Amino acid sequence: MPYDAIADDMPKPVLPSDALAPSAPVDEEERSPEMPEAAVGGETTVCVVDDDASNLQSLETIFGREGFRVFAASGAKRAIELCRKHRVQVVVTDLMMPGTSGLELLRALKQVSPESQVVLMTAYGTVEAAVAAMKEGAFDFVEKPLKRASIVKSVRLAASHQKLLAENRALKKKIELLTHREIVGTSPALRRVLEVATQAAPSMATVLVLGESGTGKELLARYVHERSARASGPFIAVNCAAIPEAILEAELFGHEKGSFTGAIARREGRFAKAQGGTLFLDEIGELSPQVQVKLLRVLQEGEYEPIGGDTVKAHVRIVAATNRDLKREVQEGRFREDLFYRLNVIAVTAPPLRARREDVPLLVDHFLGVYCAKNGKPRITPSAPALARLVAYDWPGNVRELENVMERAAVLCRGAELGVEDLPEAIAQGDGEAPRGAMTFAVGTSLDEIELVAIRETLKQTRGDKALAAQLLGISIRTIYRKLGEGDAPGT
Repeated sequence: MPYDAIADDMPKPVLPSDALAPSAPVDEEERSPEMPEAAVGGETTVCVVDDDASNLQSLETIFGREGFRVFAASGAKRAIELCRKHRVQVVVTDLMMPGTSGLELLRALKQVSPESQVVLMTAYGTVEAAVAAMKEGAFDFVEKPLKRASIVKSVRLAASHQKLLAENRALKKKIELLTHREIVGTSPALRRVLEVATQAAPSMATVLVLGESGTGKELLARYVHERSARASGPFIAVNCAAIPEAILEAELFGHEKGSFTGAIARREGRFAKAQGGTLFLDEIGELSPQVQVKLLRVLQEGEYEPIGGDTVKAHVRIVAATNRDLKREVQEGRFREDLFYRLNVIAVTAPPLRARREDVPLLVDHFLGVYCAKNGKPRITPSAPALARLVAYDWPGNVRELENVMERAAVLCRGAELGVEDLPEAIAQGDGEAPRGAMTFAVGTSLDEIELVAIRETLKQTRGDKALAAQLLGISIRTIYRKLGEGDAPGT
């Protein structure tokens, strides 16, 4: 329930006749069991919510004596305000309150203060109410009349649980920072791609990342995710080519227990795991026709059906990637045309490394730093001849191949300088001169001729891909067709 929906003038629920009677005071004579403060760690902050003033005061006194920092609220609206202003570890709330119930407050806290743990109190403890509260995410359920020992124990356990969750989140963030792979480079080709990705990121549009194997398509997908409104949500990557076709549907959409032979338990699919975040579908061209149909429904209707289950809303942003020519796949009947157009809302092409050679020295320095540190070796720097050969090499495996070569160099290089002899034979045999594809022109060459040569050479580097060549040159695809004398571009 959103915060704005909680107000003092909300319709009051119909309650049993004795539900509004003053609740029994807390039994303060019973001492709480010994539990070391270290189990919680630091000061515990508690927000007590109860419309009964005497019960509220009793709980304030109890928690104050336990050394807790206590905030008191006579209703849900005030509790929400306190949780927004302060970092509250545990919220102890009455279940049955006029206006807004404790269960409704629990739902609102999931949005306002998701880290806070909620302990519900009620004089009307039933199995149904307890099950409902726990399903909604309550940490504990305590019946009235309250006992000092039980309520304090419950709050301490809730605070300890909250601390463990916070530490777990902090650890995950630390691991992410240590394993974070960044996009390295300043070349015009890369900058143009990142500009498009940056513009697309805040939208909800589906993004299709194209490019050869090893160009960093997943890094581009993460780049889009990290700059989107869903950056705090999960980023779930699925390599569609690495999962057997027979189980890919269940892996993506999940299945219910008994929905097929071998389904001995219910299982969440990748769509469910990516709720609120981004689902990256790598090698999208490998999807079977059956899975293509289900994915099309997700993109059209925003919902899907687990195998053997009911329809589920998909609150997921999809980023797909492929090194295949999907237009050709459509023409040859291997990929649905309607799905292609749903995926191809915003297309971003990761440039091959041979089209951004000026980034090679930066990448070499970056990967040598990473793998020297990983292997506990002193920092290695490349010699000028070695760097010249690395820049001149065509890198058919793109950035992934360069990374592998630098890892090998970090392990095998015996000195502080990376020499030509430390490189693989295919790279070491290069002449170390100007990179292949570099162009020279005689003084007085017309600009029209220079443009034509630049277009033809770039097309060689992109293996005839006019769309990629246009992106690298910073011109429209129509200009390429016009300069080559091939008429208008298709579809214009």
